[in-house]
Amino acid sequence: MTVVLPVIGLLVLILIGIPIGFSLLIAGGLGLFLNSGMEAMNGILQTTPHASAASFVLTTIPMFILLAEFTTSSGITTKAFKACHRWVGHLPGGLAIATVLASAGLAAISGSSTASAATMAKTAVPEMRKYKYKDSFSVGIVSVAGTLAIMIPPSIILIIYGILTEVPIAPLLIAGIVPGVLTALGFILSIYITAKRQPEMAPKAEPFPIKEKVQSLKGIWPMMILIFLIVVAIYTGAVTPTEAGAVGAFFSFLIAVFLFSTKFPQIKHALNQTMKTTCMIFVIIIGAMVFGYFLTATQVTQQLISFVGELPVHPYVIMGIIVLIYLLLGTFMDQLAILFLTIPLTFPIAQSLGFDPIWFGIIVTKTAEIGLITPPLGMNVYIASSAAKVPVTEAFKGVWKLLVVEFIILILLFFFPLLSTWLPSQMNM
Repeated sequence: MTVVLPVIGLLVLILIGIPIGFSLLIAGGLGLFLNSGMEAMNGILQTTPHASAASFVLTTIPMFILLAEFTTSSGITTKAFKACHRWVGHLPGGLAIATVLASAGLAAISGSSTASAATMAKTAVPEMRKYKYKDSFSVGIVSVAGTLAIMIPPSIILIIYGILTEVPIAPLLIAGIVPGVLTALGFILSIYITAKRQPEMAPKAEPFPIKEKVQSLKGIWPMMILIFLIVVAIYTGAVTPTEAGAVGAFFSFLIAVFLFSTKFPQIKHALNQTMKTTCMIFVIIIGAMVFGYFLTATQVTQQLISFVGELPVHPYVIMGIIVLIYLLLGTFMDQLAILFLTIPLTFPIAQSLGFDPIWFGIIVTKTAEIGLITPPLGMNVYIASSAAKVPVTEAFKGVWKLLVVEFIILILLFFFPLLSTWLPSQMNM
C-alpha cells in the first residue's frame, strides 16, 4: 500500500488537471512520508529543490529557449517559409514541402514542437488556402512537421533526457540530426506521392524567377549560419551545449535587434515567455526528483530490473514492449510528463539489457514525437487546428499518412541503432 497509494494519487492528480510538477511533488512527498516517516520527508523536501535546480547543466534549457524566443520574435518563421515557397513551391505539393522545410529550419532554432506547430499554422495554412489546398491536408502537414522540433537539435526533450539519465547532452543533441533529417525526407516523399496521385489535395503553384529565389535567402541566412555554427561547435567539442546555448541566445538577440529591427515589446515578450517556460520545466524537475527519491526508498526500480532481467525472452522483445507502452502513453499524456514518470524505471532496464543510452534516448524521443499527433490527445493537431481555425476532426484526417511515415522511421531506428549512434561516435569528446 505504501507504494500503490502514492502512485494512484499521482494519476488522480494528473487526471484532475494539477500541473505535472506539483503532482509529482505531492505524490512523492506522500510516498516518502508513508515509507520513511515525517523527518525523512522534511529533509528531502528542504534540500531537493536547491539540489535539483542549482546545476550548471540545467542552464542549457533557458539558453536554448531564449535563443528560440528571440528568433521567432524577429519574424524569421515567415521569411523562412517564403524562401522555401519560392524554391520548391512549383513542385507537386510544393507549399506543403516548403512547410516541412521551414519547420525543419524552425526546429533547429526552437526545440519546441507545439510552438513550431502554432507558428507555422498561422504562417503556412493561409498561404496554402490561397492555392486551394485542402484544409485537412494543410493543417495535417503543419501538425506533423511541427514534431521535427522534438528531434532536431536543440531538442528540449533530449536535453531533459540527458539531465535525468546523466547521459552527456552534446552527443544526444547530435544524435538527433540523422533521425530528424530522415523524418523530414520521409514527410517530403509522402507529400510528393500524395500530390501526384491526388492533385486536387495540393494544386501546383507557379514557379518564381531565379532572382526572387535568391533574394528570398537574404532574410534567413544570418540565423541559418548561427545555427550551423552552433551545431558544428557542439559536434567538434569546441563548446559545451550550455555555452552554445548562451552564445546562440546572445547572437540571436543581436540579429533580431540590428538586422530585423525587433522592438522592445517583442524583446520583453521573448524574455517573459522564456521565464514562464523555464519555471514550468524546473518545477517538473524538482517534483520528479522528489518522486525519484520515493521510488528509490521503496526499491521499486531495483525489483523491476530484477524481474525483467529474469524473463526468458530476447532483450529486443522487452524493449519492444517498452516502446509500445511509450506509444500508448503518448496517446493521452503530455510528453514531458511521460519522460519524468517513466525514465527512472525504463532507463535502468535498458542499461541492464545492454542497450546504448543514446539510442534509447532517440527511441523515447521518437515515441514522444508520434504521441504529439496521435489521437485522442494529439497536442500538435489541436494547437494547429485552433491556430488555423479548422475543425480538429479535419486536421486528424490529414495526419494519418504522415503518421505511417513516423512509424516506418521508428522501426528503422529501432532495428538499426547506427542511425542514431554513428554521428555521436565521431565526435571529438
